[in-house]
Amino acid sequence: MPNPSQKNKSGATAMSLLISSVSIIILAEVWMLLGFKIPIPFFDTATLYASEIKYLEDNNLSFYELAKYFTKISNEEGAEYAYNLLKIAPIPPNTDMHLLGHVVSDELYKQKGSEGIKICTPDFRNACSHSIVVGLLLEKGDSAMDEISEACRLAPGGRGAYTMCFHGLGHGVLAYSDYDMQDAVELCATTGTKEYLQREYIECVGGTVMEIVGGGFHNQELWQKKSDEYLSVSDPLYLCSKEIMPEIAQAQCYTYLTPHLFKRAGGSLSNLTPDVYERAFVYCEGIPKSEASLRASCYGGFGKEFVVLAKARDVRQIGNMTDEELAKVYEWCSLAPHSEGINACINTSAASIFWGGENEPVAVIKFCSIVEDTSIQQECFANLFNSVKYYINDLAYLENFCAKVPNNYKGTCEEKLVN
Repeated sequence: MPNPSQKNKSGATAMSLLISSVSIIILAEVWMLLGFKIPIPFFDTATLYASEIKYLEDNNLSFYELAKYFTKISNEEGAEYAYNLLKIAPIPPNTDMHLLGHVVSDELYKQKGSEGIKICTPDFRNACSHSIVVGLLLEKGDSAMDEISEACRLAPGGRGAYTMCFHGLGHGVLAYSDYDMQDAVELCATTGTKEYLQREYIECVGGTVMEIVGGGFHNQELWQKKSDEYLSVSDPLYLCSKEIMPEIAQAQCYTYLTPHLFKRAGGSLSNLTPDVYERAFVYCEGIPKSEASLRASCYGGFGKEFVVLAKARDVRQIGNMTDEELAKVYEWCSLAPHSEGINACINTSAASIFWGGENEPVAVIKFCSIVEDTSIQQECFANLFNSVKYYINDLAYLENFCAKVPNNYKGTCEEKLVN
């Protein structure tokens, strides 16, 4: 039984905690009354967003309903609030989370301009930084290119965040150019630098290709007209031909052409099936065998899509892919007509899962490990090690990474990344 002094101490402690709690609540209320937002994580996120999470759990919203809902939240609570909600929100499977990230981030640009880049995170596959630079271009025109480059240097994420920012810009460049691919490619060319081996230019062109294949949100009618012009010709690979695409950007074009090939193979992007993948793969055979790198880009583009499709388009969770989901990607890559195509698809899948080190490495290590063909598995790990070496310079990360790879690759991993 506690003595009186212990009782007094316990009572004093309880009273102190109560006073502290009340003080925090009062402070928070005063803070809000003064017009300030409560910073996250001031409260537990589940508590902070409890009403929104319950609403989303209770209603199976379509993409357009979700876009409308998150736009409303952005206007009422602020785009930063909506952006952080989207990170944890329960969203129906097969909702395009990258595109939904753009919806909220477009509102962020409207509210904060280029300063919004400081709120962005790498979530949603860099949708936020993409929206900021597209907003700058559409608001200020090509005179904003220097400001856009500076914004991209602030893009959150690892070593690849800066150049990937220009992929997002490419979407806006095409809209700004009235969906004329040649004009858009010329404007993208002005972004390239020697420092990054013209990678800004190449990524920008990739964004224009992705936009003409499946965008049009800025002007649906004009986009449809120009999309038909570039994509409805008899040759499904026409968009990436030298007639339209400069040689430096052809490989990137093929990487982002895949959804168009799915449609040409008779598929519906909302309900794709393995038989569509198998038919679509064959289009890559239209690239001469002498153009090995372009063929690899064409086949590799499928891997990029398969990773997102296997995860029901929830790009927030790529780093947490299950064994079953990873097996699906491998199975779909194996539908390519030969080992050349399978190899390219698997390597790009691995790169997409790793995503420049933004995702936890366990999933990509598992993915390379399930590849049955020894030579393809070896190349999967070799390319993965090269990616890790390029993107990561944290010794503790590298040691931990090598500790997780299969025993027969540990020595190579440590020699390349640690020693």
